[in-house]
Amino acid sequence: MKLSQLTAYLETIAPLAYQEDYDNAGLIVGYPDQEIHQVLISLDCIEAVVDEAIATNCQVIISHHPIVFKGLQRFNGKTYVERVVEKAIKHNIALYAIHTNLDSVLPGVNARICETLGLENLRILSPKQGVLKKLVTYVPTSHADQVRNALFHAGAGNIGNYSECSFNADGSGTFKGDEDSDPYVGEPGVRHTEQETRIETVYPSNLESKILMALMLAHPYEEVAYDLYALTNQHQHVGSGMVGELEQAMDAEEFLYHLKEKMQAHVIRHTALTGKSIKKVAVCGGSGGFLLKQAIGAGADIFITADYKYHEFFDADGKIVIADIGHFESEQFTQQLLYELINKRFADLQLRLTSVNTNPVKYFI
Repeated sequence: MKLSQLTAYLETIAPLAYQEDYDNAGLIVGYPDQEIHQVLISLDCIEAVVDEAIATNCQVIISHHPIVFKGLQRFNGKTYVERVVEKAIKHNIALYAIHTNLDSVLPGVNARICETLGLENLRILSPKQGVLKKLVTYVPTSHADQVRNALFHAGAGNIGNYSECSFNADGSGTFKGDEDSDPYVGEPGVRHTEQETRIETVYPSNLESKILMALMLAHPYEEVAYDLYALTNQHQHVGSGMVGELEQAMDAEEFLYHLKEKMQAHVIRHTALTGKSIKKVAVCGGSGGFLLKQAIGAGADIFITADYKYHEFFDADGKIVIADIGHFESEQFTQQLLYELINKRFADLQLRLTSVNTNPVKYFI
């Protein structure tokens, strides 16, 4: 199969448009039309992982973290980043990263953490703004259903747990074609009045070209009238972190034992316990300290993340327990998530989870 088939599928789950500005998710090395038969999945793409891909005849490495975050000016093999890219190119191995875009979607990294901890009633902790738009179009009433259905099929009209959402209002539209026009109704040079339906529906901005194409194909008019509006609404299924609840509240110390076991953490750095039991839990895989205010605002009893600095722990201020379990530990199950997602769609594609422990942090216990 073509590499583009795999990457296109992954980007329906975690669109590249959802990655953060600093990120470099997507195809880093390789060509979309490259033939692939075996895929190696890893949290990080380091030199040992590329060596494993060579040894196991894998044509592509899917990693959570990108090997390249910023531009490379030289390829002299002086850094591990240069060596990884050079070796991948030399052995025709594609490198693809699915990072903060996978962090930001409902069935992504944070949902897997919540699932591992047994949380329920999940929701995005900090929903993303600026990723929704609204389409308004005017359609002959006789074709309104046809156009609505085409828009919904293309991905418009989804709001939270509801689909096929639209607002419709009937009215009269006028137009007059010139001598070069070929109007669907009426005659060139004569103003025509038509009963039309105004259709309004929202859509994620990354689907805009697909939705506009569906509109043009389904609409009967030679010239289609439509308006596009940028929205500041939050997308409730896209954003940073996640919050959920335990089925039964747990003693704080008991929960820390539970957290350590389930997340296979060597050590947990945490703030002072507040004296309250743990029921509502906020999580963010990787470096999530920027979400502390949202975790407190959501009423979470504990906030689980990684990469906390010494002075940042003071920000808990007795309002919440901060638990730093380590960056690798918080995201390690992303590998299995990717395996399951890809295997569900491409059962004939040979998948391997890396045997390399890519965690750069070691513990002396």
